[in-house]
Amino acid sequence: MVTPTAGDFLKKRLIKNRWMYYMLAPGILYFLIFKYAPMWGVLIAFQDYSPFTGFLKSSWVGFEHFRIFFSEPEFWMLFRNTFILAVYNILFFFPLPIIIALLLNEVRKEAYKRVIQSLIYIPHFISWVVVVGLAYILFTTEGGIVNELIFQYGGEKINFLLNPDWFRVMIVSESIWKETGWGTILFLAALSGVDPQLYEAARMDGAGRWKQMVHVTLPAIQSTIVVLLILRMGSFLDTGFEQIFLMLNPMNREVGEVFETYVYERGIQQGDFSYSTAVNLFKSAIGIILVVGSNYFAKKMGEEGIY
Repeated sequence: MVTPTAGDFLKKRLIKNRWMYYMLAPGILYFLIFKYAPMWGVLIAFQDYSPFTGFLKSSWVGFEHFRIFFSEPEFWMLFRNTFILAVYNILFFFPLPIIIALLLNEVRKEAYKRVIQSLIYIPHFISWVVVVGLAYILFTTEGGIVNELIFQYGGEKINFLLNPDWFRVMIVSESIWKETGWGTILFLAALSGVDPQLYEAARMDGAGRWKQMVHVTLPAIQSTIVVLLILRMGSFLDTGFEQIFLMLNPMNREVGEVFETYVYERGIQQGDFSYSTAVNLFKSAIGIILVVGSNYFAKKMGEEGIY
């Protein structure tokens, strides 16, 4: 009797599950072509890259671009602006989908619940160009609805769009309006998996709706919250290029210029590809450190983490 080898076993398994692998193929090809293959482009961060000489013939400069970037006077301005916006997003934007999901979970009328969900999902599908355009229409001093209301009630018009003090508030508010509803999807899915018997046991112990939420609902979705927070830390410094680029103007640039807009300016507008790649690679390295660090602390707190 011939003993089947590992190769025979693998071949049999591939044939048995071939349709599953066929369905996986487009996704795998997508990541290979558009995610992994472009990673070779980070090499130009260590080169004096020229499109005319290409990757192979461009001269190597090591960490020279990083040294120049860290010595630039704009570095601390960019880091400060990006960091502050990132912290605002964590403090004000990240908890809101959780809160809204908890509130929707308490709605017992399915028809009302679906209508509310649809209404808060819609802004996600609106482009940032339209969102910023709406912001300009609402908050401009020349006929903007908000300023007209302020003026009618005896106040002075506020230049929301040019005043640096309002820039970060506008950015975070737009993000909340556009993406909060969409962010509730994962939390609602997690809430649907909570065992109803836990609520029955809590009610038998005399727990009201508030205590049920605190002692049953939140602990049940705690692992989901932790995992999403860890993943969010990976894009901690990703403040959103399109939105900020559209909201920037000479009056608020001092508080609005971030790494992404700076990379666009140096890389696309000025053609300094190696330098802009170095800046973006620095930002990505910070994201990796934050993911590893937050995952480490999550495990220390007794959570599973992401690996």
